[in-house]
Amino acid sequence: MPDLLLELFSEEIPARMQRKAAENLKSLVTNALVDAGLPYEGAKAFATPRRLALHVAGVPVGSAATREERKGPRVGAPEKAVEGFLRGAGLSSIEDATIQNDPKKGDFYVAVIEKPGRSAIDLIAEFMPGILRNFPWPKSMRWGDKPTRWVRPLHSIVATFGPETEEPDVVSFEFDGIQSGKTTRGHRFLADEAFDVRRFDDYATELEKHKVVLDADRRKDIILNDAKDRALALGLELVEDPGLLEEVAGLVEWPVVLTGSFDEDFLSIPDECIQLTIRVNQKCFVLKDPTTGRLANKFVLISNVVADDGGKLIVAGNEKVIRARLSDARFFWDADLKAKLSDNLPKLDVVKFHEKLGSVGERVKRLVALSGELAPIVDADVQMAQRAAELAKADLVSNMVFEFPELQGLMGRYYAAAQGEDASVAQAIEDHYKPQGPSDTVPADPVSISVALAEKLDLLTGFWAIDEKPTGSKDPYALRRAALGVIRIILENNLRIRLGDVIETAARSQAVDISDLGSLKSDLLAFFADRLKVHLKDEGARHDLIDAVFALEGQDDLLMVVKRVEALGAFISSDDGANLLAGYKRAVNILKAEEKKDGAPVSGKPHADHFREQAEIDLAAAIDTARADAATAVSNEDFEAAMEALSKLRTPVDRFFEDILVNADEAELRMNRLRLLDEIRDATHVVADFSRVAG
Repeated sequence: MPDLLLELFSEEIPARMQRKAAENLKSLVTNALVDAGLPYEGAKAFATPRRLALHVAGVPVGSAATREERKGPRVGAPEKAVEGFLRGAGLSSIEDATIQNDPKKGDFYVAVIEKPGRSAIDLIAEFMPGILRNFPWPKSMRWGDKPTRWVRPLHSIVATFGPETEEPDVVSFEFDGIQSGKTTRGHRFLADEAFDVRRFDDYATELEKHKVVLDADRRKDIILNDAKDRALALGLELVEDPGLLEEVAGLVEWPVVLTGSFDEDFLSIPDECIQLTIRVNQKCFVLKDPTTGRLANKFVLISNVVADDGGKLIVAGNEKVIRARLSDARFFWDADLKAKLSDNLPKLDVVKFHEKLGSVGERVKRLVALSGELAPIVDADVQMAQRAAELAKADLVSNMVFEFPELQGLMGRYYAAAQGEDASVAQAIEDHYKPQGPSDTVPADPVSISVALAEKLDLLTGFWAIDEKPTGSKDPYALRRAALGVIRIILENNLRIRLGDVIETAARSQAVDISDLGSLKSDLLAFFADRLKVHLKDEGARHDLIDAVFALEGQDDLLMVVKRVEALGAFISSDDGANLLAGYKRAVNILKAEEKKDGAPVSGKPHADHFREQAEIDLAAAIDTARADAATAVSNEDFEAAMEALSKLRTPVDRFFEDILVNADEAELRMNRLRLLDEIRDATHVVADFSRVAG
């Protein structure tokens, strides 16, 4: 079957846009093929700095003919209904329709719409201009007097279609004054001549001859492997950086790896500052000494050309820029060290955190107070926790963090350590932002834990207080991440914290008046429950079990919630648990039906003197025992024992439903048995709301 080859050749496409643009090209074209009745076998898109390319394999030579019968209005229907039918069916006259009879509805019109098959090459030529005209670039531009937009000036379009054994045809269409063809160009500097291509294999091979590696992942492999080899030859190790690797692979079509160096004196700057300076300014990788773990005074750069001098001039130019940038970094470092972190605190009073939540300085005061409240709970020294909270934001107004905001917290740790602060205080300054994502580490030192929790809980209660919560996919203040951070800190450190109490404490210190603190607490706890579902779902837990536990009053000890969920999951998976759940569901369904019929909930205790059958007597006794044992186990936080206590209800519940007619004729007897069913519901709710459990 024929293959389709497309290439859009332009000026340099920003590296950050390339991979997404390739995916969009593939999606748009393949969707259009399917919509046109041209199913395909496979497709792959590619991107380099100067081109987007797409290969679609196994496209039919044409679309199949179709025949559709479209039912219309009844014969004799109003004129407007008939006119609408004719327009929709594409008929010029009602005489072009046929009449069919329906025994129930009478005669009605039917349009037989037949569409002949069309050539694939014609269909592709029709839809391609629209795809290019509406291509979803994040940013695009016009150039010259051309009306359309593209990410950068577009120079040529390759579009060929045909089977492997024949000379392919050009898919002829025009976009922005550019006529599609079969001619492209190679590397801008190394092989800039034009050449013709036919199909994908020929295209990829010719590009390679013209110094263009088409596949971005292959360019990444070349860069990574060559960089590691260069480092090994120097007795060093490459400091891998996946984000930088992705970026530089989008900056070159023919990657050439070179190494340079800088003065050893710059190694007095923290490694992170050196790496970030070199990364941001020159898109270069750094190397480290495997014996010390510290950076070496070497770097790896990626060139887009094979230079006649072996790259000496390119390396020298990069070394010159890096030397200047590292000089700036050393100046920032030295200047910051001359002042104490505490000297920066007054400056935070003029830095706005949020229009409604005050300055960063005001926020620091809240963090100090909340960290002090949390410290005893997490077994941290109160004074050290408050000192760490006081200094946690002080590096925000430092020279280094002003230049590189990514270093906030880290630079605070360096400055605190250099100025003689306690090691736990210094570490807490860095750790209080953590975890910042699912792969980030969680603070483990008690001082770090107290400040990290304070940071996130102040953030959450503050934005809840001003009603700026996450909505849909929008979360500009990363509040979901903050909640997940609280959850991970609590669970991974096995902390016993009454989250509702801490939320109240944090909310009371906010800069705004809160009219309904109870509502805020309830809503925020529900938000934590949703985030906990996300976290535990990733761990394999069922969300309905989390709902069942959270439905009980006062469930704000996340560690105990998780333990209860784990015990409930194990119980429901057992035969006893599954059967008891089925009995519970049956009891509840009967109660719901009767309560709806009577218009009032079933309430009150069953009377022993109204029991007629042994199954009733046995069930009532089993409920009393199970409820008491389960309640005792829950109070002892032994949830496995609580589930075991409930498991003893299985047999009497099964027997009850086998032997007893609940809806007895006698009203008093019927109500007594309904109350016994309500007792089943009440007993199980000691450990969880079984109505929330699926199954």
